[in-house]
Amino acid sequence: MRIIGPDEMVFGVQNMDASRQFLTDYGLTEVDLGDGAFRFEALDGTAMTLRQSDDPALPPALPTATQLRQTVWGCTDQAAVDEIADNLSSDRKVERHPDGSITCQDDLGFELAFRVTTRRAIEVDQEKVNSACAAPQRAPNELGADQSVEARPRTLSHIVFFVPDSAKMEAFYARLGFVVTDRFVDVGPFMRPMANDDHHCLFMLQTPPFMQGIEHIAFHMKGPTELVLAGHRLQMKGYETFWGPGRHNFGSNWFWYFNSPMGVHMEYDADMDKHDETWKPRIAEATAETSQMFLLEAVKLWFPNGEPPQA
Repeated sequence: MRIIGPDEMVFGVQNMDASRQFLTDYGLTEVDLGDGAFRFEALDGTAMTLRQSDDPALPPALPTATQLRQTVWGCTDQAAVDEIADNLSSDRKVERHPDGSITCQDDLGFELAFRVTTRRAIEVDQEKVNSACAAPQRAPNELGADQSVEARPRTLSHIVFFVPDSAKMEAFYARLGFVVTDRFVDVGPFMRPMANDDHHCLFMLQTPPFMQGIEHIAFHMKGPTELVLAGHRLQMKGYETFWGPGRHNFGSNWFWYFNSPMGVHMEYDADMDKHDETWKPRIAEATAETSQMFLLEAVKLWFPNGEPPQA
């Protein structure tokens, strides 16, 4: 069951205008689907799709305040989708659709879809670092700081669910071929699917039932520099930081989280660890020390000669 990762997250939003503006400012590209839905794409086509909360085309809502309606997992090929359908239809209703995709619910009532991935191949470069006493990655006169770059999300990285039973959720995804990379005790596991070597595409947080839903969604950036540049630009547009910028311990990824009108935290991330079958999962208590290697605090622009000019 070769799942690559999350292809698309579908939301039924209460404030369409504010949600569209946020995702545009975040750096995703809007595509008007023509039926009251708007798709917001990263460079590789992974996306978030918004519909008005009362749109009858949406899957049913959870009995909580979450605006998430469906998680769409992308698979390597149709054979992988069919294998998932055969596996899950043994104990739940699985709907098969003309395009080859399937839909169902997981063991906690989240709405899911599985399809051949719609990710597209993109030609992009990597962030280059000149490390002291090592061969430089940037050529002479090639600058590392460029204010003109777009700093756009490249791909949907990972999702984090609030769940009332993380053990049950873990067992469901293990059934689909996900493996645990690391674990926070009494909180939940970091998991990656079979066809992805990122440290995690999925993490679960154990919470009371009334909180069930989506905690955050992350998109990969080119690297730490573009992450900080994108986050700074978003903050300058008036959006509120939830956490960051900083760097996590588990996964090693840089992060910067923002509050959003969709009732979900939106994260920029970069430089995540890669793992294979030889990796041995770590276990730790969830604390401020274990969740982050360091945390920076964003302040207003400043330079050594004093305050910046007032606008």
